[in-house]
Amino acid sequence: MTRQNFRVPNQGFADLVGLLVLCSHSSPSSCPTSFINQVHTIPAKMFRRVLTLVQAHCKLGLTATLVREDDKITDLNFLIGPKLYEANWLELQQRGFIARVQCAEVWCPVTPEFYREYLNSMKKLLLAVMNPNKYRACEFLIRYHERRNDKIIVFSDNVFALKYYATKMGRPYLYGPTGQAERMQVLQNFQHNPNVTIFVSKVADNSFDLPEATVLIQISAHGGSRRQEAQRLGRILRAKRGMDAEAYNAFFYSLVSQDTMEMQYALKRQRFLVNQGYVITRLAGMENESLKLGTKQEQAELLHRVLASTDEDAMEERIPTDPDGIHNVVRRPGRMASLAGADDAIYVDTTSGQRKDRNKDRHPLFRLFRR
Repeated sequence: MTRQNFRVPNQGFADLVGLLVLCSHSSPSSCPTSFINQVHTIPAKMFRRVLTLVQAHCKLGLTATLVREDDKITDLNFLIGPKLYEANWLELQQRGFIARVQCAEVWCPVTPEFYREYLNSMKKLLLAVMNPNKYRACEFLIRYHERRNDKIIVFSDNVFALKYYATKMGRPYLYGPTGQAERMQVLQNFQHNPNVTIFVSKVADNSFDLPEATVLIQISAHGGSRRQEAQRLGRILRAKRGMDAEAYNAFFYSLVSQDTMEMQYALKRQRFLVNQGYVITRLAGMENESLKLGTKQEQAELLHRVLASTDEDAMEERIPTDPDGIHNVVRRPGRMASLAGADDAIYVDTTSGQRKDRNKDRHPLFRLFRR
């Protein structure tokens, strides 16, 4: 299709990716109505271009998670319009339109050796997600639900942990660099074979359609993102055919290392799902299973492997555009003497200056309503 013979359809039925592709092939034109899926991503700098390239007389936005962590969600009042309708999830469950999900947060005690390194290491998040007791809890849940013939998705934002968990358990995994052919093979196997478990990274947060999934286990997440928590819950919210609508037919587990930074992040993420979540401090029957990483030698080998990892391994997987508008950060080791100027270093607080710079790029009308 060439630029000359491409025409904008009367109804802009497209999600944001489709709209960007449409814009790249056409000159600025107008549609009577545009329907925008995943509208919570529109306030992002890249996606705002869609509204200038595709001019519509009427705009209708759709999303299951009307939340952002950068406080730009209010910009939708000007970019799209006010919120017209919001469905109640519990009512949809009762009427059978979505699955009846049991949400649980599983607290995993950190082994003494790992916690000692956690207190003195810069790789705190990696040590928290590689906690041997978290691995054992994940393995226990996978075995339990596989015996029930459930289909399981395990999420991990950290690629190092994703590869280790999946390889140790002998399960396939998908992340950014995974080729298209391998990705389709894994997904088709998940759809058509019973009793399947796959590990995925944050690339599966959006546009990942596996209605057969009944169990989701989250071993690491993107900070305190409420949007990500709800998006991942949506992977198992499809109504389940042939199951009792009154009983729980889908399960969401969030594994959290106890007494670590993950506890704070989990509390923030739960704000969007606070009415459905509760805490499990002990998995009944776990001590009767022959799980891996149960010996001191295995745990010591894992700890040595984590400490030998690079700083890049300790970081989360990077995607081109963060739906929450959270920028990547880099941790650099330092001392209080350096911050005080003893090493020719100067500590400068630039918070207020950065806020002024952000306001310069904002339309005057937006600044008026964001005071």
